[in-house]
Amino acid sequence: MKTAADKRSREQTTSNVCEQLHGNWAREMGAKKGCEAERGWQSYAAAPVRFHPTFSPLHRDRTFMIEHLFAEFASTALMIVFGVGVHCDETLKGSKYRGSGHMFAITTWSFGISVCLFIFGGVCMNPAMALCQSIVGLVPWSSLVPYVIAEMLGGIAGACMAWFIYADDFKASEFEVDPVAIRNIFSTNPTTESYNLPRNFAIEAFDTFVFLTGILCIAANVGENTMMLGIGVGLLVWAVGMGLGGVTGFAMNQARDLGPRIAYQILPIANKTDNNWKYGLLVPGIAPFVGAIAAALFTTLVLGVTF
Repeated sequence: MKTAADKRSREQTTSNVCEQLHGNWAREMGAKKGCEAERGWQSYAAAPVRFHPTFSPLHRDRTFMIEHLFAEFASTALMIVFGVGVHCDETLKGSKYRGSGHMFAITTWSFGISVCLFIFGGVCMNPAMALCQSIVGLVPWSSLVPYVIAEMLGGIAGACMAWFIYADDFKASEFEVDPVAIRNIFSTNPTTESYNLPRNFAIEAFDTFVFLTGILCIAANVGENTMMLGIGVGLLVWAVGMGLGGVTGFAMNQARDLGPRIAYQILPIANKTDNNWKYGLLVPGIAPFVGAIAAALFTTLVLGVTF
């Protein structure tokens, strides 16, 4: 049986707790007067107590970085599955779409990049784009190298996945399809008539400049609208590919060329030809960085685009 003394004790304890909470609230909220302060206190006292775990800035930064690196890896891998996959379709014996032509391939690249942006948002998927965004202040310089590594690994993984999907067609194409055509499924290479390293370098740098300038301007105009970003970039890829891609194959992206080129080097594909590393390292390897620097400076200094 509870006594009156017990009741008074409980009331006193409750009063002490409430006074302590009231004092904490007053210190947090600052001096307030009149009914407004009293109403604020009543709301504070009535609110349920919740536990809010605290995370150190280092923990938050690591989590944020891991999420972004995964997005760069996965989006680049998916882009390459679309891109290398469509070249498998167009080239390999046994494919239903063999001989569909470059219109088919370029359109698939365009739509595939749009899909990647729809899924993953404003990812780079491109070391040259990561450099460009670092210059204009959209990507921290400390993130540049991790982004590049994630994108290159994504390029390798995506090419390996495309090879796995079409493994039977690769087998059927052994000694049946030109080895150069098989190599070109994975990487960009000029035709014999177009092979001119200084000119190829300049073309690839210019293609990248147009491509990245276009992306920055699209992004500045659409803001957070990921749907419009994906559509705009897809149309841009289609236009650049159709108008400027006939000489070098418009890599404009080290992860798009060097990643699958590495995959071709290590995959168990019979009757391989030379991987043309001299061209690969110079033209799609370095020229996109030149185009990226030019695009960043032109967009900000000449066009006056701000982010």
